[in-house]
Amino acid sequence: MDFKVLGPLEVSHLGCPRTPSPPKTRQLLALLLLRVNQVVSLDSIITELWDDRPPRSAVTTAQTYIYQLRKAFAAEVGEEAAGHMISTVLPGYVLRIDERQLDAPRFDRLVEEARLLTEDGEPLRAAGLLADALAMWRGPALSNVSCGPVLASYATHLEERRISALEARVRTDMELGRHRRLVAELQTLVSTYPFNEWFHTQLILALNRSGRRGDALNAYQRVRRLLGEELGLDPSAELQRVHQQVLRVDGPAVQRMPVGSGARRG
Repeated sequence: MDFKVLGPLEVSHLGCPRTPSPPKTRQLLALLLLRVNQVVSLDSIITELWDDRPPRSAVTTAQTYIYQLRKAFAAEVGEEAAGHMISTVLPGYVLRIDERQLDAPRFDRLVEEARLLTEDGEPLRAAGLLADALAMWRGPALSNVSCGPVLASYATHLEERRISALEARVRTDMELGRHRRLVAELQTLVSTYPFNEWFHTQLILALNRSGRRGDALNAYQRVRRLLGEELGLDPSAELQRVHQQVLRVDGPAVQRMPVGSGARRG
């Protein structure tokens, strides 16, 4: 069986969709997947499913959802294998699968391999791995799951890992001189993450290095107004430095600037 959490929760077996339909069962499966091969306490399950208002039947109801998952797995892989996949281990349950069956660990492995390649001076190969990793995302993490307090924090953490990988790939592509092709993507990114000043900084750099100095200055003015009107903040020191560089010199001179990651992220 294969499981995906980088986007809507999806379960498939031999290419056929097997994602649970009942919302609470799907929510429980998502929690077990994000703690894959680790014990998830019954208390954590109850908190996730009902927050601070659990029904009196919370324990038996949670056990029923576990039973439903085992039954669904057994229909695909057999009773014995399903019993091994979801085991009762005090103080709760553990979902045991090969991490190659889940997209999130594969994403993390690709990102780590790319980091090592970057350190070894191989940005071209690193950029390819980062592109492969990011292509695994199909939308916001767990977008078809009603996340309780536990899952919500996991989903936020997944999104932070996605942003970090995006930054690494943009940084690598900038190093490879792919400024022109980055402009459209960076315009989308600053729209999606309007308070991430690092993305705004890279957009200004990419525009300037593409010979679009006026557009670069306009991009700075837009983010300056946004930060001032929405947050009452001035642009970060790095963003202001890039602005001054665009004002003083032409594209080739700016191109020699190192592409850092010290700006505030939003």
